[in-house]
Amino acid sequence: MKYGLTIPQKGALDFVSLGALVHRLDPGIIPFRKATECRIHVSGGEFNVAANLADCFGLHTGIVTAMADYPIGDLIAERVKAMGVRAFYRRFKHNGVNGPNMATVYSDMGHGVRAPVVFYNRANEAAALLKPGDLDWPSIFAGGVRWFHSGGIFASLSETTGQVILEGIRAAKAAGAVISFDLNFREKLWNIWGGRERAAETLGRIASEVDVLVGNEEDLQKGLGIAGPEVAAKSKLDPSAFFGMIDNVIRQYPQIKVVATTMREVHSTNRHGWAAVAWIDGRTCASPSCDLEIYDRVGGGDGFASGLFYGLLTGEEPEEAVNLGWAHGALLTTFPGDTTMATIDQVRSFARGGSARIQR
Repeated sequence: MKYGLTIPQKGALDFVSLGALVHRLDPGIIPFRKATECRIHVSGGEFNVAANLADCFGLHTGIVTAMADYPIGDLIAERVKAMGVRAFYRRFKHNGVNGPNMATVYSDMGHGVRAPVVFYNRANEAAALLKPGDLDWPSIFAGGVRWFHSGGIFASLSETTGQVILEGIRAAKAAGAVISFDLNFREKLWNIWGGRERAAETLGRIASEVDVLVGNEEDLQKGLGIAGPEVAAKSKLDPSAFFGMIDNVIRQYPQIKVVATTMREVHSTNRHGWAAVAWIDGRTCASPSCDLEIYDRVGGGDGFASGLFYGLLTGEEPEEAVNLGWAHGALLTTFPGDTTMATIDQVRSFARGGSARIQR
């Protein structure tokens, strides 16, 4: 046992995520109201972590999700396969008119003083239709699983998705896996069917079952209804406000062994201050801070979670696990799209204080 976590040493799958797959339309720096073309990125808060762990860190990962049988589903499935992630799909037949659909996220990049704009079309989304009993957990975990992950975006999609998460958590626990959850609180999604009160009720039931929790002060306050600290942070990169909440988190959820988050100070759309912190079994850890020149900010938090989980899965010291997450999240913002294009050598180099000097 390390960090208070009992992580199985072996399993056919090192890591399995449960969540929704989406495709993100990206017109670059052009706002949608003036756009004439878009790039298509395949994404999903839960999927991104599995994809990063497979592609950059070389782990055996899986995604459990819904898939609609139509060309957009085919496009998404091809990208999942390309990232090296094993798919476990509950399939839905598209009726050729109104779904079920794979959700669309619209997100321009903004520039300078103009912030990115994000909105959704999640109408009749296949993943929101998932309900307990739809997924064959014994088959999914038949070869063993070391770590199971889900998140607040999937939990927010419908009245049944939170129940599916709890079902998956209990099956993963029976298989011996560590359980992680990224609160990823999105007010727009919760407001459609329940608001903050329903979010706190749903996310609270899930949080009572997890070992590792990812979320910043806002996620903890809005998603779980945990009181904020009296101490005020000096800046967005000051961890005192986050660490000030930890006692309240652990008092409410005493089984949690790790709580972690990124910290971001936005100077402009393309220039951010970046750091990460974690409480790991009673020990507080903080990464270095750096200034990022952002190419595409989407997925940076998932990039952090990936590197952190990799460090924990491979037995790194707590500070090194946090630094790997910080470094990978930073690098991910330099690529287009929501999933990694980094190598593990690049991540380790930056975590050790590497620079952007040309590599010859």
